[in-house]
Amino acid sequence: MADAPHPSTVQTAVPENGWRPAHSPGPRPGSQGSVALDSLQRRVRGMHALWIEALVTMDAEHVNHFEREGVLPIAFTVNHMPRMEDFAVAIIGEQGMLWTTGGWAERTGIVVDDIGKETTVAEMELQRIGDYPAFVEYTYTVFERTETFLDELDPDRLTEVMFGGMFPDSARQAYIHRVVRDEQITVLDAAECWIYQHGIRHLGELEHARALVGLGGMTS
Repeated sequence: MADAPHPSTVQTAVPENGWRPAHSPGPRPGSQGSVALDSLQRRVRGMHALWIEALVTMDAEHVNHFEREGVLPIAFTVNHMPRMEDFAVAIIGEQGMLWTTGGWAERTGIVVDDIGKETTVAEMELQRIGDYPAFVEYTYTVFERTETFLDELDPDRLTEVMFGGMFPDSARQAYIHRVVRDEQITVLDAAECWIYQHGIRHLGELEHARALVGLGGMTS
């Protein structure tokens, strides 16, 4: 367990400091997995900081802009990424999904209440976010929980095999299936793929989409 609560990226990544998050002091001594966990914690905070900058520098008009048929609105990406992270931490940490427990569907006015993993492009072209500030609040809540979960994670759990050693059929077309060894997902595999890699992947998608509405990227 962490010695004391560590400030979240939501609290520390602000324009005044160039959107840089505050990191924990460093790897915990006496654990083989501490270096790997420290790296994961810092990368996730850095990824969150980029997402925060992106969210703050957009408004509802940008997010709900519909370019043309076959091109998803930014609302798809903004909805998909934090809800997948919410789902991932719920699975890894055996917790409830914040989206459900917090009643965020109603609070955000989401038009298509779906994560967007098994839906068609035609279905997700309709995605719009009714209350964008509320959705940003939800995203921040997800980020804070994720960072707290990783801060408190026992490094020795990183090699723990999930799902009873069985690989879920639903994930066979996902990136994680190209990463795991012997068809077994460890806690580290899940966190790396479902939280960090997924967040970075859709950040690139978001940066491209921002260009379509006249906004720039966040990094050089």
